[in-house]
Amino acid sequence: MSTEELPPRESMEFDVVIVGAGPSGLAAAIRLKQINADLNVVVVEKGSEVGAHILSGAVIDPAGLDKLIPDWRGDSDCPLKTQVKDDRFYWMTGGGAIKLPNFMMPPLMDNHHCYIGSLGNVCRWLARKAEALGVEIYPGFAAAEVLYDEQGAVKGIATGDMGIGRDGKPKDSFTRGMELLGKYTLFAEGARGSLTKQLISKFALDAKSEPAKFGIGLKEVWQIDPAKHQKGLIQHSFGWPLDLKTGGGSFLYHYDDNLVAVGFVVHLNYDDPYLSPFDEFQRFKTHPSIRNTFEGAKRLAYGARAITEGGYQSVPKLSFPGGALVGCAAGFVNVPRIKGVHNAMGTGMLAAEHLAAALAADRANDELIEYENAWRSSSVGKDLFLVRNVKPLWSKFGTVLGVALGGFDMWCNTLFGTSLFGTQSHAKPDRATLDPAKSHAPKNYPKPDGKISFDKLSSVFLSNTNHEEDQPVHLKVADMNLQKTSEHDVFAGPSNRYCPAGVYEWVEEGASPRFQINAQNCVHCKTCDVKDPNGNITWVPPEGGGGPNYEAM
Repeated sequence: MSTEELPPRESMEFDVVIVGAGPSGLAAAIRLKQINADLNVVVVEKGSEVGAHILSGAVIDPAGLDKLIPDWRGDSDCPLKTQVKDDRFYWMTGGGAIKLPNFMMPPLMDNHHCYIGSLGNVCRWLARKAEALGVEIYPGFAAAEVLYDEQGAVKGIATGDMGIGRDGKPKDSFTRGMELLGKYTLFAEGARGSLTKQLISKFALDAKSEPAKFGIGLKEVWQIDPAKHQKGLIQHSFGWPLDLKTGGGSFLYHYDDNLVAVGFVVHLNYDDPYLSPFDEFQRFKTHPSIRNTFEGAKRLAYGARAITEGGYQSVPKLSFPGGALVGCAAGFVNVPRIKGVHNAMGTGMLAAEHLAAALAADRANDELIEYENAWRSSSVGKDLFLVRNVKPLWSKFGTVLGVALGGFDMWCNTLFGTSLFGTQSHAKPDRATLDPAKSHAPKNYPKPDGKISFDKLSSVFLSNTNHEEDQPVHLKVADMNLQKTSEHDVFAGPSNRYCPAGVYEWVEEGASPRFQINAQNCVHCKTCDVKDPNGNITWVPPEGGGGPNYEAM
């Protein structure tokens, strides 16, 4: 059935449409209603429920919460209960862990005022706050299309049609998507948002910014022996198991009742096509200083997500006719702190304040240029400016010298308000950093033991990932021949390794291998959309409600 033959979509009108019920989208919705309770605000969320697709470390700087809900500490329903008590940094070698003195760390790296918890549960709590203020939230509906008016301004979004078979034809269960129309639309999709990509291209929002940069973050939650639990302890490390030119590191957080969040981040500008972030993570847990924590423990959850890492110089223009970008859709993660929640909430609130003023002046579907002009002088801009050179210095000079120079630069910015390095640039997009396979040797990762280390499929099972199998594949390969002649023949099929969920396989069938996509495994990390060496894979939303169902990530 062609688009012309489909029945028309029903539409609903709002003052503000928000795409994504993460911290930035919910903060924007709450702030709008705090300013003007009469505003009609809707949030659309592709996860089956609020929080289902949310994954973060998460040690949360409470600056955003303090501004949005000042009395949150006194709210018994707020899930953030564990404050950081012990903050440690380590340089890891193959057989040991060298603790770095805290006094060497710039003051902004101090975490003692922060809280440990599940960002997914924080978003569920924020959603209840938003709904109590009158915000409408529609989980299970994926924003699949940006809608434009006759002048080319954004006028809202359309949710995806439901009940389409793999052959592209409507099934008996077919339901047309809805049009949600707004005077303004905020896009809070998180890292590598599918609609955000389209908007950046259409309005050339990145014309004056550095290339977007990303990492992949992998995380597990464990319940450990109470005798080993140190509530309030957080530790970060860099070094082993990564080589000295590959950026990344680990986190280990003790919180709540005998829970430990363990995670691993790999910067996606790595050059070795044989590197597997998932297997590096599993190997990390076998380190002598780490393994004991998890012996006899129970692994409860697993997930993965792309992380924005470009920082200050990679943030695109945020405003365009009819809407704006907020949160990690635009990239506000503070890389050395591994924190973005406070900035995501900060930009959500900042956009809401300028948006509410525009609505009060009877404006609609024009450009919120005031928001674009304000963010660099806001707390968010100041936060990112201090650390703007950490990622590019790490990338240019490797882990040992690059991290040392990044630390020196943070001290200079903190103490003197200036940098000897100016503002460094990011050389090229992450998809362009892979070397041909002939430049590297295959890696022989240890087999998982099923106790400390695990395989991908058993890990995906813990993510509660589910997709309706009879639906179009949501991972779009533009040129299958290019995938064979380049991704396979030149780069040795890195998709099988950079994907943390076993989605991609090269199946040997006679003389010509076949590229197989196991879309039902996809945890929506969007690494493929970033790292495919030809930009040949595009992630688009599957049916609403599909994907992971994280309970407390």
